[in-house]
Amino acid sequence: NPGIGAGGGLVGESKAEILQGLAGAGDAIATWIAVEPGKPADRAEVVMRFQAAHGLGFPLVLKPDVGERGSGVVIARSAAEIAATVADEPAKLIAQAYVAGVEYGVFYYRIPGAERGEILAITDKRLVYVTGDGRAPLEHLILRDERGVGMARFFLAKFDGRGAEVPAEGERVALGELGTHSRGALFLDGTHLVTAALREAVERVSRAFVGFDFGRYDVRAESAEAFQRGEFTVIELNGLTSEATSIYDPRHSVWFGWGMLMRQWRIAFQIGVANRARGGRVLTLAELGRLVWPRGETGVVNREI
Repeated sequence: NPGIGAGGGLVGESKAEILQGLAGAGDAIATWIAVEPGKPADRAEVVMRFQAAHGLGFPLVLKPDVGERGSGVVIARSAAEIAATVADEPAKLIAQAYVAGVEYGVFYYRIPGAERGEILAITDKRLVYVTGDGRAPLEHLILRDERGVGMARFFLAKFDGRGAEVPAEGERVALGELGTHSRGALFLDGTHLVTAALREAVERVSRAFVGFDFGRYDVRAESAEAFQRGEFTVIELNGLTSEATSIYDPRHSVWFGWGMLMRQWRIAFQIGVANRARGGRVLTLAELGRLVWPRGETGVVNREI
């Protein structure tokens, strides 16, 4: 991805730069603004002015400009939460309109010079809920849920102090709010949802970003039917080290997952070879090392992999 920094989206790429690259796609991209480092009160004011200027209410999404797997993402529901978030995270942030609806991951690629790109995979992202019976506390509901128990340590920490609460009979409690596997979302293979209209819409958005060839969009749509009609809003685009996350569908075997990853990386190298032949610059080994193992001013490596 010559148009995406940090090795085409290898690691540590800027979400703001990627969203700026997608500016030509217009309303297909969720409204956003970069919140630069500075005094917390000033940063909170930037977010509130952005919110007012675009007529956005709550919730509002705040996330690190450089982040992975949903880390640091906050769905703020009040001015107090905005103020707390900008105070807790001094680095550059993204403030973005909250987009309601169902969420999908769309893995797209285009071989340089090809007339059109392809959709490699679709991930249907489902949030996990437990349902109250009026008797069992939240902690027990999590522990006896087929999926909840597998991430019980994470969920119990998330609901720390609320484990003894007893949800009413029929009350649904969302265990997570983010369409991220490591935050509890269930990933299903949604490749069967691909339609000609969806292909056309994804192609149109992708062509708006010069220098983007390979990666995964995270999008939200009003419904599965709207998504198939190509009516969606992009909330994020991930570059080179994106995964075709449909491999995490529990119905798929590890062999399916390995096969998909091998196919994905063959395509990535094919695109890399084509871009190099077209004059694209290749990172040196030293540059690659600095991306993967960046060092702070003290010389200490500040990224774990």
